[in-house]
Amino acid sequence: MDIIFGRNRKEQQEPVRAKVTGKIPAWLQGTLLRNGPGMHTVGESRYNHWFDGLALLHSFTIRDGEVYYRSKYLRSDTYNANIEANRIVVSEFGTMAYPDPCKNIFSKAFSYLSHTIPDFTDNCLINIMKCGEDFYATSETNYIRKINPQTLETLEKVDYRKYVAVNLATSHPHYDEAGNVLNMGTSIVEKGKTKYVIFKIPATVPEGKKQGKSPWKHTEVFCSIPSRSLLSPSYYHSFGVTKNYVIFLEQPFRLDILKMATAYIRRMSWASCLAFHREEKTYIHIIDQRTRQPVQTKFYTDAMVVFHHVNAYEEDGCIVFDVIAYEDNSLYQLFYLANLNQDFKENSRLTSVPTLRRFAVPLHVDKNAEVGSNLIKVASTTATALKEEDGQVYCQPEFLYEGLELPRVNYAHNGKQYRYVFAAGVQWSPIPTKIIKYDILTKSSLKWREDDCWPAEPLFVPAPGAKDEDDGVILSAIVSTDPQKLPFLLILDAKSFTELARASVDVDMHMDLHGLFITDMDWDTKKQAASEEQRDRASDCHGAPLT
Repeated sequence: MDIIFGRNRKEQQEPVRAKVTGKIPAWLQGTLLRNGPGMHTVGESRYNHWFDGLALLHSFTIRDGEVYYRSKYLRSDTYNANIEANRIVVSEFGTMAYPDPCKNIFSKAFSYLSHTIPDFTDNCLINIMKCGEDFYATSETNYIRKINPQTLETLEKVDYRKYVAVNLATSHPHYDEAGNVLNMGTSIVEKGKTKYVIFKIPATVPEGKKQGKSPWKHTEVFCSIPSRSLLSPSYYHSFGVTKNYVIFLEQPFRLDILKMATAYIRRMSWASCLAFHREEKTYIHIIDQRTRQPVQTKFYTDAMVVFHHVNAYEEDGCIVFDVIAYEDNSLYQLFYLANLNQDFKENSRLTSVPTLRRFAVPLHVDKNAEVGSNLIKVASTTATALKEEDGQVYCQPEFLYEGLELPRVNYAHNGKQYRYVFAAGVQWSPIPTKIIKYDILTKSSLKWREDDCWPAEPLFVPAPGAKDEDDGVILSAIVSTDPQKLPFLLILDAKSFTELARASVDVDMHMDLHGLFITDMDWDTKKQAASEEQRDRASDCHGAPLT
């Protein structure tokens, strides 16, 4: 596993033409842009956790049946500081760094105070976010980095705190039909309060406002939810939306602020300040997007850890939402690099298998309903919501499928009733070994797998004029532990799950986390010209087109 996770990857800054086998659909034109950790050692220093590694962007540009690959490290302030010092000098979530071990006691005290609520890293390694016409590399801190999606060049740094008071933010925002961004972040002890903040970033400067200004200046707080604990807010990686509601899970996987405040001087990582409290409840917050207020009924379920929401929709007076849930926090623990070694199979067994769970929440609770009665009447799920004597509602999920992670859907169906989940297949090991299409209606699944191949998150791209939800293709970047097999971009028919084509590249490709597909409609004329220039340069550098 060190072949996949522990080794630093080489950049491929100039585009390389891939060798395509099979036939790429003629309509598939655009760029798959992905993000993930690629550098795990700097000089003699080493990160503790795979999620700490320095961000490495990579892309597959598809044009007229040909594919071009390139990769480039995000030139964040973190990257530049580390490379200049030739060691890790900026802390990541699982690795606490000490820039100058020779500081005197006063300097050390000042460093300690500055790390109480720390100025987090801008090593944005998790996802790519589209905001208006721009693209940003994102993580879960208050910093994001604008990038050029064509050249992978790193541009300006954006600090969420200049526009909304959050110290942490998710890497899984939602987009409405106008392209506006809806995201969530945590405000830690701001004016004596810790709260979860939902905020909206407009795709364009609102009409009537001064033109030329950035849409960021028009970011607005949508709603704030007080944390149940001032000094121990919930960790969350994503949230759900429907047409009219936002779904937020306040789970008992919590960050201890007091421990975080002393982590630096105790020589402990911020990750050590996270703890799962299995004896506590998971609270389900429903926010009405029309009133921008939480629904007053208190909903809860059993303790669980959720990283990824799948989708949500409204049906017959209920909200139905699907998540990938664990019984504990063992997933994060298994990605410490000490576990990702030759004894990986023995060291890295999850104590909880990720499970696709469906919850149903009633939007209106009948005051006359009997205590203990099930308030869910929809026929599409066996999930229940039981009224309790104190007026709270206990929600129990329907268990749909075991062994899924990194779920994606046809985004045209985001927030709406849907049928298909596309995901990476995992079992007791956290590392994906297959790609799965799960049919929620028939409870059946289709799979793709190949020996010694490790797929990334599968991404659905709809065909032009698609009528069916699964009319399109699945894209996944595949790395291999077989030295005779090059890494490749896999293209599957999303309906039949048969392979249409693969584009193999002789490069040092890394296992990534998340990303998006940029269609030609996302590019203006200038960007199109740059794309043509890239193709010409690739031809000059690498000879005649591969066949």
